[in-house]
Amino acid sequence: MENLFHTLPHTFPVWATLALGFVLGLRHALDADHVAAVATFSTEERNLWRSSLVGAYWGAGHTAALLVFGAVIVAFKLVISERMSQFLEFAVGLMLIVLGANVLRKLAHGTAAIHIHTHEHDGSTHSHLHVHLGSAGHTHQHHVVRVAGRPFVVGVVHGLAGTAAVLLLVVGAIPSALLAIGTIVIFGIGTIGGMMAMSMLMSVPLVYAAGRIKIVERVLRLTAGAFSLGFGIFLAWDVGFIQALLR
Repeated sequence: MENLFHTLPHTFPVWATLALGFVLGLRHALDADHVAAVATFSTEERNLWRSSLVGAYWGAGHTAALLVFGAVIVAFKLVISERMSQFLEFAVGLMLIVLGANVLRKLAHGTAAIHIHTHEHDGSTHSHLHVHLGSAGHTHQHHVVRVAGRPFVVGVVHGLAGTAAVLLLVVGAIPSALLAIGTIVIFGIGTIGGMMAMSMLMSVPLVYAAGRIKIVERVLRLTAGAFSLGFGIFLAWDVGFIQALLR
């Protein structure tokens, strides 16, 4: 990505610059840390439309962060230090650890939930234990907040971490401030489209398995949580200690 932006000539056609931004946005959605984060949300959905919205809201948060900080950088010709860039990447690693651990926590607590139910029959009252596997029979109507809020915030954090790697290159390679902002917008649209498709694809086996093959559903969620946790630990260790951020 960096080489492509650095090699943009000043006479590069506007349409080609915008098209390049869109293609890079699609590719950007496939970065391992992005997929790991969105997978922790997508594997909680049992509906392809809601799953695609997870990707859309993540992309919207990512794009909003890029636009705000990109506009500031373009307007004031600011430079983000390498240390600040590392700090933001470290924050992404910690966030992935939290997201992955949360998925694993939900799986552990949802494996066998035991409740006491009281019933009355023929004038007599009695209680008995009842076991629910997963979240069956205990759904809550918080879909809008869950689908929109958390992915948007996670997307903002990813956008902040990507500012140094993407926006500064755009500013340095594109002489027109308006074209630079336009490229960021098109880049964001590509990212949103790519992540919507990715989150929907990740949910297809879950939608099929829901209510049919419970073990497949749990294995997929376990994989998503473990991948997010593992990649978060790797990223935090690499930035914090290998790149000596915390030393």
